[in-house]
Amino acid sequence: MGRPSELNVAVSDPARWLGERQHAQVLAPKLRALADETRLTLVLLIAQRPRTVKELQEATGLSQTLVSHHLAPLREQQLVEAIPKGRSNQYVMCCQALAEPLRVFASLAALDPRAVAACSNSAPEGAGG
Repeated sequence: MGRPSELNVAVSDPARWLGERQHAQVLAPKLRALADETRLTLVLLIAQRPRTVKELQEATGLSQTLVSHHLAPLREQQLVEAIPKGRSNQYVMCCQALAEPLRVFASLAALDPRAVAACSNSAPEGAGG
């Protein structure tokens, strides 16, 4: 940790903090939905191309009930959308909803050039001696 004189803390503006807090409240549920490995797998599959529940079942080996259970929070957070197609639904990505958390993390990385340098100079986990 750096000396106190090197710390760059921007908490003095309550309006900004509330804005960031509200932003976090919007992003947290989306990130929780993506934090589950099964749901993330479903998102990655749907990102390749629209898929039905049956196709997601076949790709993951999960039951129809379990696939539907995991799709529910993704739909609630508007990360995927169900489009009626024949007698079933096809699930497609909602790119804007997924792009928002990515934009936030990208902007966080750009806030402090020293942090970017520190992260890019770190050895990968398990590397070295």
